[in-house]
Amino acid sequence: MKLHFSPTSPFVRKCTVCAHELGLTERIERLPASAHPVQRDRRIIENNPLGKVPTLLTDDGQALYDSRVICEYLDSLAGGGRLFPADGAARWQALTLQALGDGVADAGVLVRYEDTVRTEGLRWPQWREAQFDKIGTSLAYLESHVALLHDRVDIGSIAVACALGFLDFRYADFGWRERYPQVAAWAAQFNQRPSMQASQPRQPQ
Repeated sequence: MKLHFSPTSPFVRKCTVCAHELGLTERIERLPASAHPVQRDRRIIENNPLGKVPTLLTDDGQALYDSRVICEYLDSLAGGGRLFPADGAARWQALTLQALGDGVADAGVLVRYEDTVRTEGLRWPQWREAQFDKIGTSLAYLESHVALLHDRVDIGSIAVACALGFLDFRYADFGWRERYPQVAAWAAQFNQRPSMQASQPRQPQ
């Protein structure tokens, strides 16, 4: 398998964490990619018309995207039901937590684009603040429902952990750990997992 990869994307990280947890890391070759909302990478577009990472090329030549599809595919390769509960309340809870984590990550990425891609005269401060408000309301929910995160290693907890890692990486001054101490305590413990340690975001060389 081959993965169009960015070392800073929280969505790519979600896939690599899943691969690590499932014992599939050595089966995935990382392809260089430069995903950008304006200067689009044609190498990615050849396999994914959206031009976004992550994009996975399976061994039989199929292109899969986005991270939700890729992670469930990887789970199926490992026998299924390991990171995606098969059915019932556990499945819907895991998928909903994944949606929450992905939403936090998406808001963070949109702020990043606003800060670094949009020219200064076109930036919209209120829109930027609204994205951070989305992040804040999501973390406040997790703080009051932190029990949802405990005693689970599935797509929900992985998505949340990767989103929080992106906040640490890009927006350390946001100070979410001080405002949401129970979520921070959970994240500190979850981040000790080898899959999280091996996938920490880094600036491209």
